[in-house]
Amino acid sequence: MPEQDWDLLSSYIGLLCTATLSVYAGSFGSLKSPRKPESEALSGEEEDEEDTPDRISATDAYLFPILGSVVLFGLYMVVRFLGVAWINWLLSWYFTIAGVGSVWKCSVSASKTLLGSKFWKNYSQWKLLAFKGTSEILSYSLRTPTLVLFLPSVLPSFLYTFLPGPKKSALLTDVLALSFSHNAMSIMKLDTFKTGLILLSGLFLYDIWWVFGTEVMVKVATSLDAPIKILWPKSYMFSTERGFTMLGLGDIVIPGMFVSTALRYDLDRSIHKDPRQKFSKPYFTAAVTAYGLGLATTMIVMHTFGAAQPALLYLSPACILSFLITAFSRGEFKEAWGWSDDSESANNEDATGIPDRREGDNTSVQESDHPDHFEIVPVDGVGSVAVVNGTDAAEAKANRDAKANRDRKSKKEE
Repeated sequence: MPEQDWDLLSSYIGLLCTATLSVYAGSFGSLKSPRKPESEALSGEEEDEEDTPDRISATDAYLFPILGSVVLFGLYMVVRFLGVAWINWLLSWYFTIAGVGSVWKCSVSASKTLLGSKFWKNYSQWKLLAFKGTSEILSYSLRTPTLVLFLPSVLPSFLYTFLPGPKKSALLTDVLALSFSHNAMSIMKLDTFKTGLILLSGLFLYDIWWVFGTEVMVKVATSLDAPIKILWPKSYMFSTERGFTMLGLGDIVIPGMFVSTALRYDLDRSIHKDPRQKFSKPYFTAAVTAYGLGLATTMIVMHTFGAAQPALLYLSPACILSFLITAFSRGEFKEAWGWSDDSESANNEDATGIPDRREGDNTSVQESDHPDHFEIVPVDGVGSVAVVNGTDAAEAKANRDAKANRDRKSKKEE
């Protein structure tokens, strides 16, 4: 009996746990906090800004494999005929800039989760205001820890770009890659389970063709030096002498979007629809379990045959079957198949039918003939820092102070 390779086994386990935990965390990151009661909204208390989700429809899902194939083959042609040096240089700077914002957003989300919403609200809140004359056209609010976390968030991108050597640190690569995957799952949302099945089915065929049918996928993945994959050293002592096991971000984000859809469906079926409270998660539990089992199957087959495997070959059927089995076993297939995650936008309209701003989205647009200026002001303090472009900031500040006084008066009356 051959001796067990514990180094390689530890690498598989590490990669499996990292990817599954990333999908788990990204799914909860896709949940939207419930809207505040009107009385709280009028009190002037505002949250940090939230990104507007990018809904993926069935039409988008049909196009995904086509557009992905065009991009992948284009990269392959560049790598084969023009070399990798200049494109790695270009990608390095692109991911350096994008990585700062990505790590910053993830660090803020993690800090807010660890500290708790109540403790987070104890910190001072700041607003970035943009005016057109005396009319406010943009308002962006954030708290002091968000500003403090910016500088540490620059560090991974800076080290990844400027550390010497042909190979980047696996740790830095994983930090950046996991932040990208988390933000992608938080922002990119499937509108229905039907869209998810179309997307997974299309990419199932996409992965098979480009991995088994050609050398394109493997060539591009091993040539590009960019944080678009997670790595785990083939050693339980984290030595890099034997190299790394690798999983592409697409094998996390694509199934992860389907798993997060299952979680949002579970939340929508709950009575309170509040992610801060406990709720039953049958579809999410089945989906995230299927993801872990599908990825484990990928590694077993890869180890057995000693060849790279398209992970979506196993992940796509696993996620699809988890939904179908759960829905049919609970007698809820028709309801689940007809469910749409677009209902959030409808809930943000007021009684007049005019779309209201979402929680944390403090952007307002007004027209004015006056010149522009910008201000950064403490919400709970006195004074401001203004950058003025040809207008009277004093008048704008007076208007803002009058509005704040009206808000305080309204709060006292309540």
